[in-house]
Amino acid sequence: MAPDHEHPSTPSATLDEASLDEGARLLSALGDTERLRILDLIGDGEVCVSQLAEATGAGMTTVSQRLRVLRERGLITSRREGKHIYYALADEHVSDLVQIGISHALEIGGGRGGS
Repeated sequence: MAPDHEHPSTPSATLDEASLDEGARLLSALGDTERLRILDLIGDGEVCVSQLAEATGAGMTTVSQRLRVLRERGLITSRREGKHIYYALADEHVSDLVQIGISHALEIGGGRGGS
């Protein structure tokens, strides 16, 4: 069905399907309050799972599951030292992504308004 008005041009996609899929997977990992909290907590440097459990009030198993999702999406890295595994942001892009996303959410009123 043809539109009832004319457009100067039809937009064309700049991203291929694989890129869109990867982007959606990454952003879905950020779509959880507790995973965002973990990213915030490790934003200043390495933290071990027991520290994260204490800081979030969640059990070690729950924190480990959240870390697994973040690690699978390439948002964090891990390093073993003896019995401890330390987690850190994968790179500066992760911090930027979280900060920009939160800033935008606050700017639009947390999704409850704005246009």
